[in-house]
Amino acid sequence: MAGPRVVYLHGFCSSPASWKARLLGEALAVAGFGDRFRCPVLPPVPLAAIARVEALLADGDGPPTLVGSSLGGYYAAWLAEKHDLRAVLVNPAVMAPALLGGLVGTQSNFHTGERFEFTAEHVEQLRALDLPQVTPWRYLLLVETGDEVLDYRRAVARYAGSRQVVVEGGDHSFTRFPEFVPQIIEFCGL
Repeated sequence: MAGPRVVYLHGFCSSPASWKARLLGEALAVAGFGDRFRCPVLPPVPLAAIARVEALLADGDGPPTLVGSSLGGYYAAWLAEKHDLRAVLVNPAVMAPALLGGLVGTQSNFHTGERFEFTAEHVEQLRALDLPQVTPWRYLLLVETGDEVLDYRRAVARYAGSRQVVVEGGDHSFTRFPEFVPQIIEFCGL
C-alpha cells in the first residue's frame, strides 16, 4: 500500500460494520483510495485493541491517519501521541474509564450480537491509556452538541487549540457524519 493510510477505530460494542466506518470506506473507494482504508475489529479488551492497531500500523508504508469514534477516539488519541500521528476524533470518549466503568458486566456487540464480559480490569487498562496532555495540531475534532452519551464540552476543552467542528444537535452517532467525509479525507492527506 503506497502513501497515507486511513485507519478507522470503531467504538465500544461496535465493529467495522458501523455505518460511519462503511461510509468512510465507501467514500475512499469512490475517490480511488479504497486500498488505503483499514478498519480492524477491535477486541473488547483495551490493551488487546491497542496491540491489534499497533500491528496494523507497523504493516504498511506511509504515515496513517487515525479516525476514531467514541472509544475508538480515545484509542486514536493515545496512538497518535505515542506514534506521532494525526487523528480525526468523532464524539470521542475523553473520559473513557469513568464512562465505561459503569458498564462492567456482560455486553453485546451491536452488529454481531456476540456477548462478552467487560471487567474492572478492562477499566484499569483504559486508565493506563489516559493521556496527561495532547498535542493540539494532531487533531480534527468533530462533536455534536446533542450527544446523549458524552458531554461534547469535555472534548472541546480537552482538544483546545485543535481544529474543531462543533455541530448543533445530533447524537452520539454523529448524525451529520456524511457531510464531513470530504473534510476527513482532506485532513488525512488524500
